[in-house]
Amino acid sequence: MPSDCISYQSSGYFTPLITDYLNQKENLKPLYNRFPTLENFEAQIAEKQENYKPEFRATLVNTLLEQYEHIEASALTLQNLQLLTENNTFTITTGHQLNLLTGPLYFLYKIVSAINLCKELKQAYPECNFVPVYWMATEDHDFEEINYFNFRDKKIKWNRDSAGPVGRLSTQGLDAVLKAFASELGPGTNAAYLKQLFEEAYLNHANLADATRYLANGLFGQQGLVIIDADSTALKKLYIPQIKTELLEQLSHGKVAETAALLNDYNIQVNPREINLFYIQDNLRERIILQDGVYYINNTDITFSEAEILAELENHPERFSPNVIMRPLYQEVILPNLCYIGGGGEIAYWLELKSFFNASGITFPMLLVRNSVLLATEKQAAKLDRLNLTWADVFLKQHELMNKKVKEYSEFELDFTVQKEHLNQQFEELAAIAAKTDKSFTGAVEAQKTKQLKGLANLEKRLLKAEKKHHADELARITALQNELFPGQGLQERKANFSEFYLEFDGRLTEALLQRLKPLEQDFTIIVL
Repeated sequence: MPSDCISYQSSGYFTPLITDYLNQKENLKPLYNRFPTLENFEAQIAEKQENYKPEFRATLVNTLLEQYEHIEASALTLQNLQLLTENNTFTITTGHQLNLLTGPLYFLYKIVSAINLCKELKQAYPECNFVPVYWMATEDHDFEEINYFNFRDKKIKWNRDSAGPVGRLSTQGLDAVLKAFASELGPGTNAAYLKQLFEEAYLNHANLADATRYLANGLFGQQGLVIIDADSTALKKLYIPQIKTELLEQLSHGKVAETAALLNDYNIQVNPREINLFYIQDNLRERIILQDGVYYINNTDITFSEAEILAELENHPERFSPNVIMRPLYQEVILPNLCYIGGGGEIAYWLELKSFFNASGITFPMLLVRNSVLLATEKQAAKLDRLNLTWADVFLKQHELMNKKVKEYSEFELDFTVQKEHLNQQFEELAAIAAKTDKSFTGAVEAQKTKQLKGLANLEKRLLKAEKKHHADELARITALQNELFPGQGLQERKANFSEFYLEFDGRLTEALLQRLKPLEQDFTIIVL
């Protein structure tokens, strides 16, 4: 199976913040606990073991067993659930929204990253157990981000109104989505499997959380994946002390603002609010706002005094939902977690949270950038060879790739750098003469230099354009291939759905991911199927 890897830093698809994090730049080191290397897990294990409350394990496992009551868990998943009762068992967690039919491909890459990292850790630290966890973002409310998936060039969408946490949404109406999907799939065994998977997940479960659990378990249950829905009264009870601190002291706002100052050179992902909690019910998810000692639920008539909101917290902790700032702390309070695996955007906002974790007395997890993958067919790989392209070439922006290839194809030099240097040297000599004779002549020399350099640059562009026209057929084939691999000139993993590849390659996609992805190597992996 031909393959290659490209470093994240050289791929051109990661922000300066993530590139600097991967390069372990000194300015970012105060913002994380330990960089994710195999040897660094030893200290992380020791710290988490000391910090995590062992009495939380029973609540965690009992809650998970309840959530798995109506689902056929694999022997390995059941074994992992029981292992979580033991003090030498730790989790590796990734989280994702409840995207319809998993949404973009990178949903799979996140989970495989967690599964494969657990395998690596078990080999390195055999005295401990490691459980891969998928944290379902059931309390999110961004329905427009999750209500569709792309199949080939079509957007298959679930149209309905939505309010409140998405995990509690009824799956009513998804039969119409299945009908639209089935018409695109066509006949065949693999198409039949995908239809059945969709039907069993979404038409046989009442809400989106249960449907997504079934789907993820169907795809990765045999690998021992444990799926958690933290929209739970029992789990929220474990988090009451931190919610109470947030309501009374607004700890997160001040601490995250401190950290943000260290990120002035980068685009800050998330700005904290004064209170980073929502108040939720089945059809309600609104911010909690504190004004003059009164707690208001935004866009409603609901208000609480301090005593009333603390009573509400004790009696109904499930009504308090952490936002993007508070959710990571919730995760690390209730799970014996060592490492969070996320995309670049997720890692960026985690990097804002270290001082908040310190102030809360909770161990900050290691942060691992998830695996990224480019999937290609053997036919596309053969085209790549015929066009004399490397995998690194196709990661270039399209105009850069076109310019590079036309310069390779051309029989003469298209780069006028030598001529420009020669021109600069001539004008430097003229400028020296001007300075010794008539200083007013200096401006004329500079103007003439600018004019001639501009003219040379224009000639260079015209020559490049003419050569592009001359090699139009080859460039068109390159463009077509790159557009196949990078739909919309963006990453395939952010647009395509796994069903496209399952349809053509059966179970080989998941098998290839499990065999090939090495989470700690931090490379963009190319897999040819």
